[in-house]
Amino acid sequence: MKIRAIKMSEPIFRPDNWVVLKVALPDEPVLYKVLAGWSATYTGGSSWRMNSGISIVFEREETVDFYGHSGSLYVCDKSQYRLRMNNIGTYNQLKKQYGDAVEMMPEDTDWKKLVNL
Repeated sequence: MKIRAIKMSEPIFRPDNWVVLKVALPDEPVLYKVLAGWSATYTGGSSWRMNSGISIVFEREETVDFYGHSGSLYVCDKSQYRLRMNNIGTYNQLKKQYGDAVEMMPEDTDWKKLVNL
């Protein structure tokens, strides 16, 4: 069992919408990544971000907390699991480039089973 310390100084992200991608490239270990999106605001446009890979998962009543390999934390509202205009373009580019090696996980996935603690 590998224990990793979590640095509290790492960034915390709270996306407006999100999905988890399974990335299974040839000759590479399978990675699960959060593809997150933020809606446009009055002062700025919409944006997206993808984490470094999921290393730790905490499932709560209304959110799922994904810690990335880099130490960042994505606090994801369970009711907002979806692609939107802010992240669908990135998803489509990944599918075009990598084909079936990139797969969006179903919303009812047991997130805790993505990683072995």
